[in-house]
Amino acid sequence: MAPSLDAYTPREIAHKIETLGVTKARSDPLSVLVLAVLAGAFIALGALFFTVVVTRSTLGFGLTRLIGGLAFSLGLILVVVGGAELFTGNNLIAMAWASGRIRSMELVRNWLLVYTGNTLGALGTVGLALLGHVADFGDGAVRETALAIGRHKAGLGLVEALALGVLCNGLVCLAVWLAMGGRSVADKILAIVLPIAAFVTMGFEHSIANLFFLPYAIALSGMADASLWAGSLRNLLVVTLGNVLGGTILVAGVYWLAYLRVGTGTGQAGTVTLADAPPGPQA
Repeated sequence: MAPSLDAYTPREIAHKIETLGVTKARSDPLSVLVLAVLAGAFIALGALFFTVVVTRSTLGFGLTRLIGGLAFSLGLILVVVGGAELFTGNNLIAMAWASGRIRSMELVRNWLLVYTGNTLGALGTVGLALLGHVADFGDGAVRETALAIGRHKAGLGLVEALALGVLCNGLVCLAVWLAMGGRSVADKILAIVLPIAAFVTMGFEHSIANLFFLPYAIALSGMADASLWAGSLRNLLVVTLGNVLGGTILVAGVYWLAYLRVGTGTGQAGTVTLADAPPGPQA
């Protein structure tokens, strides 16, 4: 029988993510860390791509943000298709935890390890962008854009940053969810692009992207702007919390209640086994 070209059903996606969550939570720590560094670099490249694309655009606010969002989608496409460990996408591991298939310690360990790796990857990309003098492109216009982005993010209030973080990771986890429903690379890319472009266009806050945007702005400002330092730390703490709430409650929690709360892990009809899960860790 020829393999189906139809997307996986939402119920099948839920079981795939639950099973993959177990695999992720129990993967070799060094492999997870290496793949997390890659994911941080991938998202940072998407953020840098966004910064260059929106610089000096004359298309108006909405269209400029939309085109920038399409460019930023590169980051999650690299993570999902290339295979890497992204903290915000890994919030979906909460489905395996809610089903009792992994322990709380395994969940927290994965998140801490992946966040650490994402940070290293993003900061490494900041360093390479500085060495490559990317900020000087466009006669210094990219520098102005990067500084404006960083100062805007650092100036967000606590409630505002929290809400934008919740909304952001709702869309990011939905992008990962939809990508898990695809059977081909083209399916996965198409599933990712619109949710990611949407969150960028609407100005939502992504903690791992901000690990590029904020340190890059600090470095370009000369490292001496105390208010930028303080605002950046506040943003990262609050947005990370918002991302966790958005990913675990709005996506993982809702879909777990819909598809997995009854009879989870019992091998019932329709459950996807470990052999059916995608090879290797993904977003």
